[in-house]
Amino acid sequence: MRRTLAIAAMSLAVLAAAPPAHAADVALPKPTGPRPVGTTSLHLVDSSRPDPWNPEASERELMVSLWYPAKRAVGRPAPYMTPQESAAVLKDFSNVPPDALIRTRTYARLDAPVSPGRHPLVVMSPGFSFPRATLTSLAEEFASRGYLVAAVEHTYESVATTFPDGRTTTCLACVKGQDSVKVAAGRVKDVRFVLGELVKGRWGRAIDRSRIAMVGHSMGGYATAQTMLADTRIKAGVNLDGTFALDEPLDRPFMLVGAPGHAPGYGSWDKAWINLKGWKRWITVAGTDHAAFVDYAVLRPQLGLPAQQLDGARALRITRAHLVSFLDRHLLGKRAPVEDYPEVSDHTRNASAFSEAH
Repeated sequence: MRRTLAIAAMSLAVLAAAPPAHAADVALPKPTGPRPVGTTSLHLVDSSRPDPWNPEASERELMVSLWYPAKRAVGRPAPYMTPQESAAVLKDFSNVPPDALIRTRTYARLDAPVSPGRHPLVVMSPGFSFPRATLTSLAEEFASRGYLVAAVEHTYESVATTFPDGRTTTCLACVKGQDSVKVAAGRVKDVRFVLGELVKGRWGRAIDRSRIAMVGHSMGGYATAQTMLADTRIKAGVNLDGTFALDEPLDRPFMLVGAPGHAPGYGSWDKAWINLKGWKRWITVAGTDHAAFVDYAVLRPQLGLPAQQLDGARALRITRAHLVSFLDRHLLGKRAPVEDYPEVSDHTRNASAFSEAH
């Protein structure tokens, strides 16, 4: 499981040969759903447990970003990151201005009124060291299609997290040889706490509690499977390119989406596949790398940084399409075919045959 942490670190590593970044603004792809999108942030405190990474913190503090279908498109566009977060993400890239990510164009409107009614909920968990902001393009897409989305920032596991009082924490967990099992176990507690706070708080009136899914990137994908084992409120899950373990049966829908290196024959997915006992799918996308399933797919080329082979906008289009289809099918009971993308390989049948043979 340490491979997940190592890949996350490599995704942010600088290559000296990268061309200089342009000062022009960068942008995420527009959401394609019919609804305007609103967003807000929540500061939640779990007083029942100390922070697992900071021995001086007797409580676990978390930041959560919400995206949701808005009643109308009012308010200013939401900022992508704080100046401190942008500088932390880009600190190793001397050819990129430290404030470059502040100017990233997003499409959700800050504190726009939420559309009435109860909406299916998608909880999201980012990769290790990745800020929750890197899930924005996926979250805006889901919200534009009627989902309420909650992205959890796992404090001290992100390169930077800014709190409402101006404090910015760093990645205390980012040490060589970090224990992935410990990281995943802590994220399970984070997500279960956040779910509890959401459904009992004012946002509970906007959540359809019978329709909850979880999507995680990298370490977040590992945490997704573990959270589903611990919490039956989560009806379906997605792992985006994350090494993970599944040592007991999981009987709810689960999808694996990865770079080409995650084709059958790759250790952790082969072993975990056997214990996925519900509806399941396993796909890989040619030309992608570990960070191509989140915002870095489009941000890296716009900033002049090394990126995946596949065009970033297309990489996100493919990811969005498959995830929306999965969520619609398993939360809403809607079955709509996904466009046939030649970059996508579906290993579902071969994976089952491979597992049986090994």
